[in-house]
Amino acid sequence: MRVVFPASLLVLATISLAAQTANAPQKKPTPAATAPTAARNPAIDLPVRKVVLYKNGVGYFEHAGMVSGNQRVAIDFTSSQLNDVLQSLTVLDQGGGHVANVNYNSTTPIEQQLQTLALGLKDYPATAAVYQALRGQRVEVSGSGVEFTGRLVNIEFRKETDKNGATSEDHYFLIVETDSGALRTAELTDAVSVRMLDPAIERQFSDYLQIIASAQNQQERHLSLEASGEGQRQIEVSYISAVPVWKSTYRMVFPREANGNAILQGWAVVDNTVGADWDNVQLSLVAGAPQSFIQPLSQPIYTNRPEVPISIARQTMPETHEATQSVAVSPEMVNGSLAAQAAAPRPMAKALSGASGMLGGVGSNYGGGVYRATDALQPGAVSATAFDDYFEYAITQPVTIHKNESAMVPILQENLPAEHVTLWSDKSAMPLRAVWLENKSKLTLDAGSFSLFENGEFAGEGLLDPIHPGEKRLLSYAVDQAVKVHRGAGSDTRTLHHIAMHQGILVQTTEEITESNYTVTNAADEARTVIVEHTRRPNSKLDSEPAPAETTATAYRFRVAAEPHQSADLHVTERTPLFETVRIDPGEDRTEFLAAISKYTPALEEKLRPLIDAEASLNDLNQKIDQAEQNEKTLSDDEARARDNITALKGNEAAKRFVDELNHTEDQIQAARKDRADLEKQRDAARANVESLIAKLSFDTDLDVKVQ
Repeated sequence: MRVVFPASLLVLATISLAAQTANAPQKKPTPAATAPTAARNPAIDLPVRKVVLYKNGVGYFEHAGMVSGNQRVAIDFTSSQLNDVLQSLTVLDQGGGHVANVNYNSTTPIEQQLQTLALGLKDYPATAAVYQALRGQRVEVSGSGVEFTGRLVNIEFRKETDKNGATSEDHYFLIVETDSGALRTAELTDAVSVRMLDPAIERQFSDYLQIIASAQNQQERHLSLEASGEGQRQIEVSYISAVPVWKSTYRMVFPREANGNAILQGWAVVDNTVGADWDNVQLSLVAGAPQSFIQPLSQPIYTNRPEVPISIARQTMPETHEATQSVAVSPEMVNGSLAAQAAAPRPMAKALSGASGMLGGVGSNYGGGVYRATDALQPGAVSATAFDDYFEYAITQPVTIHKNESAMVPILQENLPAEHVTLWSDKSAMPLRAVWLENKSKLTLDAGSFSLFENGEFAGEGLLDPIHPGEKRLLSYAVDQAVKVHRGAGSDTRTLHHIAMHQGILVQTTEEITESNYTVTNAADEARTVIVEHTRRPNSKLDSEPAPAETTATAYRFRVAAEPHQSADLHVTERTPLFETVRIDPGEDRTEFLAAISKYTPALEEKLRPLIDAEASLNDLNQKIDQAEQNEKTLSDDEARARDNITALKGNEAAKRFVDELNHTEDQIQAARKDRADLEKQRDAARANVESLIAKLSFDTDLDVKVQ
């Protein structure tokens, strides 16, 4: 059972805080100490003026405002922000002043903070633990009869039994030695008040409660900067912070009467979860992810230091350390590099894009709920800037998003060429309705989701990868149930076009021709333009009509026109060159391979016949040597058995027969060894002959032979 503080303890804490304030010694400030305080104005909040959000969950923030003289500036953060703030904080005093220091409330673990107090209390102490920490201290007890004072001896827990025989386990009694020397016992109830009489103990307990209170609100951090200077001047503070990723979402609207274009509206979903309001800030959204990381700079880090004994007798001698090697850079190199960077232009694109107000209403000739292109967005409302590998949407009108709120910010509205098609790929089970969108604007379209509307109704939705200016992209949004695509049986044929051999390396050049057939069937009442994605083979060349409408890194995209309730065929031919390299070496039997090649033409037969015969002779000798080695091993085993028998029958008449067999076997072994040595000499000569023929053999032959 968890024990809670009684009301007497709360009264004790309240009186202790009051006593601490009343009894605290009042120090008379010296003139040196009062001068800065008199000159410094009260702390002012520095509002957010600029916010730049990135796709990697990082935001760049700028606070700006006017200060006067020595001014203390306050900025509020959340604990999750503080590590990034300490890692990136930049302060600029535009009026010649300087920042004396930057302070923030620490989040030292509560266990570490409580260890600095002599009370020995932990977080969430039990009632008994609180009074045990006060043992020996003078207290005043009231509310349980006659008020008395004395030293707290102990607190004890008692079980009480009521008249019904029920046992209670929540009775605490204080034992106090009164000033008269008597021991008194007082039960702790809601009516009892216990007050500490020692100011030092009161201060310790007050410090304890202050640590507990500060630990309850560690999510809020208050950073203050001491700006020192003279007169009115501008001060700017910037930093990065972890923020939610901003999201892009688009609306694609087709007019009721097709004109080859669609309105593309772009929105950014922005969340403000930081500790400050964004009131009339300059908002920019960057479609990029600069490298960023978190270091726990705001957390006090403790480490165990080794204990080193004091050295008395040992003497040290002076020593030298070699210098660091460096590379000298000439001024011409530095100046040239800087000049090249300064001369490099930064691309800039102005766009007709959205800023203020939500899009809504009904536009003429368009689906309900969406504006026309010029109804809500004005030229220059959003500027688009490309830099490094990023793309930025800068909202020119101020934006307000309060903390813990989210907003949709319009960033784009363009009339872009868009064609309805059906997309089929062997990677997808069903044909998909899609839009072939061409980005003729000067904006890069960030990745996000999109919803498509046609004839005033919702038609589907999908995902959009980044589309750069001038790019054309297929965007699928629904299944096309009226179109079927069948891929028929294809064929693969190989033709050997060239064979060459030089210095023992034989190379065959073959062309593989792949034929693929597709049948597109349209069951709809309207004509369909079907885009058939045909997977590209590595290193292949296309040899078919018509040519693909588009080629990607992995596929050819063919346009097939399918009339209502009709079928259309597509034939695709690919030619792929294949290269096979074979090393001809005496150490590996290539007789069958060379014999197969020699059959292509009589000329090849004539060139390769000597090498084929030499390879065959070498292989025959290798087989004979293997047989000789096996025969030798058999004779050696027979010799070993004869020796064992002679040893076993030593002194017996039967041993003479095994002696005769042993002599005969030894004669056979000697003859076998001589035969094997002769074969090895012949093999060495045959190998030398093969090597000579390989070195001399060189040819290049053009062919036109069908191969398997």
